[in-house]
Amino acid sequence: MSQSHQQPALSKCPGCAEPPAAGDLFCGVCGYDLSAVPARPGDRPTMAITVPPAASGSEAVRWPAAAETDSSDVPAPVHRPSDLPGTDSGGRPLAEQEQVQEPEPAGGPEPSAVPVRHDDRAVPGGAEHSGDFALAAPDPRTAEHAAAAAAPAAGGKVCVACRSGRVDPDGYCENCGHAQPRERDHMEQELGSVAAVSDRGLRHHRNEDSFAVSLTALPDGSPAVVAIVCDGVSSASRPDEASAAAASAANESLLESLPRGTHPQQAMHEAIVAASEAVNALAQEPAGAMEHDAHRHQNAPACTLVGAVMAGELLIVGWVGDSRVYWVPEDRSRPTARLTEDDSWAAQMVAAGLMNEAEAYADERAHAITGWLGADAYELEPHTAAFKPDRPGLVVVCTDGLWNYAESAEEMAAAVPADAQEHPLRGAQVLVGHALDGGGHDNVTVALLPFAVRPQGAGSACETV
Repeated sequence: MSQSHQQPALSKCPGCAEPPAAGDLFCGVCGYDLSAVPARPGDRPTMAITVPPAASGSEAVRWPAAAETDSSDVPAPVHRPSDLPGTDSGGRPLAEQEQVQEPEPAGGPEPSAVPVRHDDRAVPGGAEHSGDFALAAPDPRTAEHAAAAAAPAAGGKVCVACRSGRVDPDGYCENCGHAQPRERDHMEQELGSVAAVSDRGLRHHRNEDSFAVSLTALPDGSPAVVAIVCDGVSSASRPDEASAAAASAANESLLESLPRGTHPQQAMHEAIVAASEAVNALAQEPAGAMEHDAHRHQNAPACTLVGAVMAGELLIVGWVGDSRVYWVPEDRSRPTARLTEDDSWAAQMVAAGLMNEAEAYADERAHAITGWLGADAYELEPHTAAFKPDRPGLVVVCTDGLWNYAESAEEMAAAVPADAQEHPLRGAQVLVGHALDGGGHDNVTVALLPFAVRPQGAGSACETV
């Protein structure tokens, strides 16, 4: 590729994130001086990293044999462990970590083909490296912002920037020209006892997270509750479309398979596969494009996924990537737990015994993910785990936009309001507010599922964590 000393073309205005017209010296939306914009830094592409072979699982998912079969005559992997953290889809204890028994060779660990994807999402204290602009929009929780949104001017909505101009049908203020927040910038949904909230945050110009919550019934008539949360990979193309497609596909798959009698853990596995196929489809070439383009999957749309299903007495979780599920017991004196393990560089370093958790997550490579949904993913390896709690609690399903500000299970439990079990929507709103108060460096999405159990004998499935 030839080099040029001319000012590089901009894909979006640094002031308002709108794409400028070719040849424009000033943004037509906000008036930003485009000629003063410095050359954009080099891209951070997907790259391979060196990890110990033990940390790079490449085997296909193997479901344990079971006597029961679902309605499709597929063996149902019935997992009912007596304690947390349960088992993953390969049948291993979820908390099991391989420790390095011998000192590392002088040349470092042997190379591996496990890839990672660098997600350019900002982390607390790292805004200067995020590529985002500070405080792109007013804090959606402020009183004046809420009042402006709730009191439209005569004939239309009030601009969130100047508080006086009328918003035209295209979504721009007729007074100051400011682009208005999109519907997806802040989403809330409450359905029965499950609720979810998603917010753009204070630094990003759009919300690349998505979620789906739903209710259905098992063949015996008992209820099943579903929550899916997806986080678009910002360094990929169209991450907002990827997360929306994945959340919708996984939700639809679960709503189709659970009522027909598929075991919930098998249903979760199938839902992740369906979500992966939906994201892969976004990378397909349009009609008439070159069929043999070797780069058609380069920087393909990508996202992470985490989900939870409450069915009968079981809690099933499934994930690919670094979004998480936490367990917070109703009795806060009982132990809390994180029920998922990240597909990330940091998690691999900790699992291999090369770093402790504090060192790994302090490294700039910590949030490089090693598992995602997308056409350029090295290999799809869905993780699932099954639990059978014997006491009520709250299931927190969230993206790293929240857990960056409440990383440990104890920190997450402290951030969850005491009445979240009875008022999950308010609890989700409070948790999103916790992330915004911390800086809101990323999109924030959280779903809360209160888990109720019938009183039984002594002994806790969640007490031994």
